[in-house]
Amino acid sequence: MKASQLALAALRAVAGPDAAHFSGAGQSREMPSLAGATGWLNSPPLTEADLRGNVVLVQFWTYTCINWLRTLPYVRAWAEKYRGSGLVVVGVHTPEFSFERDADNVERAVRDMQITYPVAIDSDYAIWDAFGNNYWPALYFADADGRLRHQHFGEGEYARSEMTIQQLLSDAGANGFDPHLVAVEADGPEAGADWASLWSPENYLGQLRTENFASPEPPVLDRPWRYTAPDSLALNQWAPSGNWTMGREAVVLNEPNGRIACSFHARDLHLVMGPAGQVDHPRFRVLVDGQPPGPAHGVDTDDDGFGTVDEQRLYQLIRQPQSITDRRFDIEFLDHGVAAYAFTFG
Repeated sequence: MKASQLALAALRAVAGPDAAHFSGAGQSREMPSLAGATGWLNSPPLTEADLRGNVVLVQFWTYTCINWLRTLPYVRAWAEKYRGSGLVVVGVHTPEFSFERDADNVERAVRDMQITYPVAIDSDYAIWDAFGNNYWPALYFADADGRLRHQHFGEGEYARSEMTIQQLLSDAGANGFDPHLVAVEADGPEAGADWASLWSPENYLGQLRTENFASPEPPVLDRPWRYTAPDSLALNQWAPSGNWTMGREAVVLNEPNGRIACSFHARDLHLVMGPAGQVDHPRFRVLVDGQPPGPAHGVDTDDDGFGTVDEQRLYQLIRQPQSITDRRFDIEFLDHGVAAYAFTFG
């Protein structure tokens, strides 16, 4: 129990609602250039001259990040509400996983997630480095003179962020916008986390960053290997079973009917995964404590736990109704050729 509490505290410190950092006017600096973008979506390239005179909100994101996904409804709403008052929102997509460097994947995510504001594709980390950024998500607020006046890392503090937008717009002479703060209704992975029940931190499945690996066979890098899962798992442990190849950022299934098991304590369970072979739409089935999820299924599974892997993205597999407790999760892939990257929770 204590170890779980420490894990949750660490999770909140990085991505939770209190993970904010602010800079006042006395600490402001010139907003770095966006010229390092490798491409743009929804807009031609935006220069310093294009942005001058506007309040600018820059958000760093990567499309499989659950912490960013839960901020997206607010950023979309701000972009729509304040566009006519002089706010320019720019999403800077800086990839975490190698497949997120694929511009077609980013373009599809922008379309599927109904992002209409400009997006700078930052596959070389040039803009990330120019800002000195270290977080997904991160918000940077620049005034009409091009000075950074505020920043926020992680989720939460939405009211304070929107009030900052309003203040910067007012300072720039804008008026007539509705002073009431936006209200959003989010579902699926975009719904806010149940922080009180979130006892499981993100865990990567590639050898480079994985933790709490519980198979009795030690992980073997870049070679097909047969693994087994123990009968029981301690909280936040995970284990593959079947024939898998463990790479640096993902595990890849080599034969049908391979499984991944984990023990978790959270309302929501997500898995970042995608096709990794010649099989179109590999099929899977998930179980909770050995049973089909029923009403606890996520948006990417049905009541019986079945789903398909159609693209490289985050899949919401479990959304539990109350009450939340320690659970064992199993996913069986009925077809080979799936790469699994990371568990995230909400």
